[in-house]
Amino acid sequence: MSHSSASTGLPANVVVLERGWLSSNNVLFVGKEETAIVDTGYATHADQTVALVESVLGRLPLDRILNTHLHSDHCGGNAALQARYPSARTDIPPGEAAFVQSWDQQGLSFLATGQTCPRFGFTGLLQPGTEQLLGDRPWQVHAAPGHDPHSVILFDAEARTLISADALWENGFGIAFPELAGEPSFEDVGATLDLIAGLAPRRVIPGHGSVFDGVDKALSVAYRRLDGLQRDPVKHARHAIKVLMKFKLLEVQSISVADWDAWLQGTAYLNSIRARFFNDVIVRRRPSLRDVQAMGSI
Repeated sequence: MSHSSASTGLPANVVVLERGWLSSNNVLFVGKEETAIVDTGYATHADQTVALVESVLGRLPLDRILNTHLHSDHCGGNAALQARYPSARTDIPPGEAAFVQSWDQQGLSFLATGQTCPRFGFTGLLQPGTEQLLGDRPWQVHAAPGHDPHSVILFDAEARTLISADALWENGFGIAFPELAGEPSFEDVGATLDLIAGLAPRRVIPGHGSVFDGVDKALSVAYRRLDGLQRDPVKHARHAIKVLMKFKLLEVQSISVADWDAWLQGTAYLNSIRARFFNDVIVRRRPSLRDVQAMGSI
């Protein structure tokens, strides 16, 4: 984990907490009137997230929590931060607000990915087409579907700085999860990349990895990757299997074979991938550990 601020060309009141596997990066804003955090990491790192926020804010309260999207690695620290800072307002993208209100984990992505997220509430919505004042500067909210149909990205037009979440990384972008469930989203990924290209940011704060300023190069890499996945969707499916399995193993550290097989059988995205792409590998039965390893190595 590392801190990034003005040394990377970011505004002085922006602090990026670069996290490792499991947790998304956290972006802290320390304004004259208000403090805020964008994205809060995974549940198993929630205590560390709270400690990191405290180390930056000191005696200042945390006034706002914002989520670019509601995957567990981006909102898993919401509940812990709400407990630590009970007056903090929480803003989420509008697409899944009803699921959060009723805490419908089937409607949200947590059960489908086999991951966890403690229940949290929200007080406002990040509506695309609006601006949010963060760190005393206006940040545009843009819809960014593809990786997640309800995701947003945030753009400071004056500083030309983009909080890209999982829409653009230095070496690619996040899994197009709707594709795994049979809902076409590669075109949405491309449209979001086009949006980012049109915004022409000088630097990007990605959801994972270091802040970077080689945006044209990153976009070129992303477009090439997207083209490859569109031509070979099975490659995307294999990659998704590996990512979901690696995430779970890093979360639990150790697990019995029986519990592992139960997780594999109960994880909806794995079952969707199997049904759509690997029925010739597994027929008339649920996947075992060996089965899913075979799918990941095809």
